[in-house]
Amino acid sequence: MHCVLIKPLSFVIALVIVSFPSLAQRSEIGFGIGTFNYTGDLVRTYDFKYSKPAGTVFYRSNLSKVVSFRAAITAGKIGASEKPIDPFAVNRNASFDLFMLEASTVMEYHFLNWRETKRFVRFTPYLFVGLGLFGISGDVQKTQEYSNVQGSVPFGAGIKYIYNPKWYISLEFGIRKTFFDYLDNISKGDPRDKNYQYGNPNDNDNYYFLGVTLTRTFYTIPCPTNPYK
Repeated sequence: MHCVLIKPLSFVIALVIVSFPSLAQRSEIGFGIGTFNYTGDLVRTYDFKYSKPAGTVFYRSNLSKVVSFRAAITAGKIGASEKPIDPFAVNRNASFDLFMLEASTVMEYHFLNWRETKRFVRFTPYLFVGLGLFGISGDVQKTQEYSNVQGSVPFGAGIKYIYNPKWYISLEFGIRKTFFDYLDNISKGDPRDKNYQYGNPNDNDNYYFLGVTLTRTFYTIPCPTNPYK
């Protein structure tokens, strides 16, 4: 069955774009490249072997010297094949290969006052947490009916290198906690059915983004006004 992204994700992406704050004191745009990865019924722990290419574009508004708001769109491939740990998994021998599109908003907290002009620091670690939606499409044989658009909670950490006040580079690792167990199309099933195409229904799938981003900062300079008008 060919799965397609449905309208709710497009609506959220459009909402993210039009809701960018236009009057931020310091606004930033950036892009990055990296990988998507996955854990679930097929692969229980993070394995670099299953990393697939992904990219991201984002807008950031700096609310203070240490707190920022970020809205991003991230897309790429995600997939894995069975990593057998028991005879059950050997018999199942499942795999998946999908295209994923994610829209997210997060808050970032920087541990160092990296915007202090009097005492310039070139590195700062940071944490982030927020909300997101992701959609999947690809050729999979559905065993259950479900929506291709689902919610997630993105959180993680990174480190920024400030080349100068306008340009900097970040290395970031983010976890996407989902409430969805069919990312790999494997979940609950009837154990009496000996086709083995089922997994643990009590353990939701998660996915990850690891990437490097380049950011450009724009300064908003207020226009002078005539006090006598």
